[in-house]
Amino acid sequence: MQTIGKIASVGAVAVAAAFSLTACGGDDTAAQPAAAPPAPSSSAAQAAQPEGRECTADDVKTTGNFGQAPTITIPDDCDPPKKLITKDLVAGTGSGAKAGQQLSMNYTLVTWSDKQKLDSSFDRGEPFSLHLGAGEVIPGWDQGLVGIKQGGRRLLIIPPDLGYGQGGNGIKANETLVFVTDAVAVPTDKS
Repeated sequence: MQTIGKIASVGAVAVAAAFSLTACGGDDTAAQPAAAPPAPSSSAAQAAQPEGRECTADDVKTTGNFGQAPTITIPDDCDPPKKLITKDLVAGTGSGAKAGQQLSMNYTLVTWSDKQKLDSSFDRGEPFSLHLGAGEVIPGWDQGLVGIKQGGRRLLIIPPDLGYGQGGNGIKANETLVFVTDAVAVPTDKS
C-alpha cells in the first residue's frame, strides 16, 4: 500500500487532512509534496468546468467482485461531491467495523480530476492494515469504513477536506479520491 502508508504518516505530521496510502506508514516515510502540475490545456480546462450537479455513488461505475481488482469509472456529466459518500457494493458478514479495531483492507484508488488509477493494493497482492479511527489514514477512510463487514466491498468518494488536502505523492491539491475497498479482515464483535 505504497500510497496509503505515506499519506498516513504525512497526516500525523502535517495535521492537515493527510492521506495515508503507503503500506508501512511511519514518520520516517513522510512524503514530499509533489511539484505543481502543468497548466491545463484548453481541452483539459474545458473538461474541468462544473456541470452543475453533484455526482452520487450511483454515478460512479465499478466492476469486479470481492477479492478481484476493481475498475472504477468516473462520470463526465456531474461534479465531484463535496461530502463523503459511501456505498456498500457487497454487504459482507459478521460485525461491522468500529473505531479502534485493526482492519485488513484491499483497495484501488482513482483520482477524480484525471480519472486514472493512482494506487492499488490488489496490484501488489498485499492488503493494508490500519487501526480504524486512530488517524493512521486519511479522515475519509477513518469515517467511511465504520460499519464495513468482513467480506464487504465499499465505494468511498472522499472530498479534498477528508483526503489529502493540499496534495503530494502524486495527488493534486484539492483532489477528490475514489476508492473501492475490500474488507479482508474485520474483528468479530465479542459483545
